[in-house]
Amino acid sequence: MATFTTTIQPSSLSFFSSSIFLPKLSSSSSSSLTFRPNSLKTQTKPLSVTSELATIPVLSFTGDKIGETQLDIKAAPPDTARAVVHRGIITDLQNKRRGTASTLTRAEVRGGGKKPYPQKKTGRARRGSTRTPLRPGGGVVFGPKPRDWTIKINRKEKRLAISTAIASALINTIVVEDFMNKFEGKPKTKEFIAAMKRWGLDPKEKSLFLMGEEEVTDNVRLSSRNIGTLKMLTPRTLNLFDILNADKLVLTPAAVEYLNARYGVNNSAYDDDEEEEEEEEYEGEGEGEEGQGTEADENTNA
Repeated sequence: MATFTTTIQPSSLSFFSSSIFLPKLSSSSSSSLTFRPNSLKTQTKPLSVTSELATIPVLSFTGDKIGETQLDIKAAPPDTARAVVHRGIITDLQNKRRGTASTLTRAEVRGGGKKPYPQKKTGRARRGSTRTPLRPGGGVVFGPKPRDWTIKINRKEKRLAISTAIASALINTIVVEDFMNKFEGKPKTKEFIAAMKRWGLDPKEKSLFLMGEEEVTDNVRLSSRNIGTLKMLTPRTLNLFDILNADKLVLTPAAVEYLNARYGVNNSAYDDDEEEEEEEEYEGEGEGEEGQGTEADENTNA
């Protein structure tokens, strides 16, 4: 009897094929599964976080390697990385939905109060209204109504999802020196494409450029605007979908510094700043309410 063997070719590197999403199998785990009644109880475990340290080459504008830099950011462990990133991307996509789709039921459609034709002696199917869902112009059965699609996600969980996605893309990441002064004069897309080829980037592949706020000048933005596969983001516009959708990730030294400070192991400075801003806003609102109350009391007394 002939036997057939199939060989599976390894696919190209992608987000889900990264080693960070492959759980480590221990040799001590047994193949047999035992039923334990206590295992059915939900146990709350603290969110565990690991640190991913990677060395990334730094390229010049001409494409030569001029050094190396390190990116040390937090990442979820392999057994929970998929769930964290999946929850983050689903939350982002669903929160973008406006939820304004609306249809009319047969009770909301105007007209249809009169019976179209007699019940009998016409040879046609009996009808009681022209606004029945079976006729054009009638109501819609179980149609969409305006609703709120918002999903809440914790701030730390969303931040961990972004850092985990960046850590999974480090194998396809390069760092390029600041090139904001290289595109002077008239912006040209041809020069930007030539620079991408010198950096080893294929213009036909999806590339994500993460640069500082001041590095995205008008000439750089206009030179890269007509490249459909290129996405240029700043720390303010960094999002999870564009990270997962890109094939190559290009950073600048300013972006590396931001990622290490924002998503690194020691990022308490950003947390403190956000808490201080929230406290200031809360205090400002309280002072405004106190001022309004004082004016109201004076008016009442007057």
